[in-house]
Amino acid sequence: MADALPDNVPATPGPGGKPLFGLTFLDNLADMTMLRQVGLMVGLAASVAIGFAVVLWSQQPDYRPLYGSLAGLDAKQVMETLAASDIAYTVEPNSGALLVKADDVARARLKLAAAGVMPTDSNIGFEILDKEQGLGTSQFMEATRYRRGLEGELARTISSLNNVKGARVHLAIPKSSVFVRDERRPSASVLVELYAGRSLEPGQVLAIVNLVATSVPELNKSQITVVDQKGNLLSDQAENSGLTMAGKQFDYSRRMESMLTQRVHNILQPVLGNDRYKAEVSADVDFSAVESTSEQFNPDQPALRSEQSTTEQRTASNGPQGVPGALSNQPPGPATAPQQAGQGAAAAGMIQPGQPLLDANGQQIMDPATGQPMLAPYPADKRSQSTRNFELDRSISHTKQQQGRVNRLSVAVVIDDQFNVDPASGDVTRAPWSTDQLARFTRLVQDAVGFDASRGDSVSVINVPFSPERAEVVADIPFYSQPWFWGVVKQVLGVLFILVLVFGVLRPVLNNISGQGRNKHAAGIGNDAELGAMSGFDSELANDRVSLGGPQSILLPSPSEGYDAQLNAIKSLVAEDPGRVAQVVKEWINADE
Repeated sequence: MADALPDNVPATPGPGGKPLFGLTFLDNLADMTMLRQVGLMVGLAASVAIGFAVVLWSQQPDYRPLYGSLAGLDAKQVMETLAASDIAYTVEPNSGALLVKADDVARARLKLAAAGVMPTDSNIGFEILDKEQGLGTSQFMEATRYRRGLEGELARTISSLNNVKGARVHLAIPKSSVFVRDERRPSASVLVELYAGRSLEPGQVLAIVNLVATSVPELNKSQITVVDQKGNLLSDQAENSGLTMAGKQFDYSRRMESMLTQRVHNILQPVLGNDRYKAEVSADVDFSAVESTSEQFNPDQPALRSEQSTTEQRTASNGPQGVPGALSNQPPGPATAPQQAGQGAAAAGMIQPGQPLLDANGQQIMDPATGQPMLAPYPADKRSQSTRNFELDRSISHTKQQQGRVNRLSVAVVIDDQFNVDPASGDVTRAPWSTDQLARFTRLVQDAVGFDASRGDSVSVINVPFSPERAEVVADIPFYSQPWFWGVVKQVLGVLFILVLVFGVLRPVLNNISGQGRNKHAAGIGNDAELGAMSGFDSELANDRVSLGGPQSILLPSPSEGYDAQLNAIKSLVAEDPGRVAQVVKEWINADE
């Protein structure tokens, strides 16, 4: 039987050869080098691990923050409460936020509130004074504790504002002195930590300044500094006062316009209906404060203001007195009789003061009232003085104009066309309003807003057909913004990744390993058939060299090259592929039996 096969027939696996555990790729895996086996195993393990990670990621629930951080909370109490309520939670390692499942956020907050878990601040208030103090506590320590408690209470109060996340207050209270020149005023500084995206209005800053100033004795508002966490100075008094006043004026104008617009709405809505008109009011408000004083005189109406009259009259009871002169010391001259009667009367008329009066006959004149003789009057002085003061008509007026006085109003109203419904067919037609109807609406609006032509107010009421698309279109929420979308996407991505991993990585690798075994078996059978067919044609292949296929192609010598060449080729075949040679020998033995 040994002569039946030529010497150069390759070894082929027979039908009796079975792969390890019935898996061809395991048999082929054993034929690989150690380095390829390790690389293949590492790749398969990494693929399986990535697949499991993707599956776990797709099945992971959506976590939402319950608290931004655990600062100010009893972490142990929070975790015990959530664990007792069977609520899964996790803590973000970077931000420290407490996360729970999206479906459990409301329930977790209710459980924590029921358990009394509330955020607490780190500020220490007046409770520091409740602690027992030692016998050796100095006055300085007592004052320091009081100041620390006051700072904590002020920080708590400021932190209760809506936009303030936290606050710190520093008080500089100097020691009181009995000397006036050594007296120093206290000062304060406030640091506010605001929430992200929020800011304090000037009015709120001024409220914080007033709050601190009224909480510390003898603290002036100018000695208070308010700073935010970004280092911005917020307590500029001059700027804040101006901005605060401007803000109040703006709010007053807007409120007035809103009130007037609401009046127009109240008067037109019952007549026209909803969404059938639009009205806007613009008010020009004067906030300037003006004080004026005027004094006016009327020269046509003089009036006697005061009058003073003085009359003096003096009468001497005695005759002329004094040192007599030379004429009075001379003796009287001789008496002479007048030549005429008139001269006697003239002489009689020259009667000395105080002497009885004589008539023309030389008889004494008697006073009829008293019956006594009338005496010649003594000499008298008389003086009269009168002073009159006249005042012109004068009026003084002091005028102070009120702030927030309306200078001018502008009202604009646009009305849609009226709709007429045909009772027979039910068709709706649109028709413009008439001029008389618009005039009526104009008068209604003027009376509603308090129209004053002297101020230059203007009211415009026009009729314009409204656009049919004037209603606000509510945009539909896109599907990718729905809460269920990303959960489905995670599931789909996980399934796709697993399919790609199995059919794109693992299956080609396993097919490659199994294909090598099939190629070996097919190559061995093909070579046996080819060499068996060539045994009957030695003359034709005497000068040809036979190539043995396999993992490494081996070139067999021709029969005419001699025994030594054939022996060396077989030795090389045994050295290169001993398994194939053993299989050929096994086939020979089985064939002989």
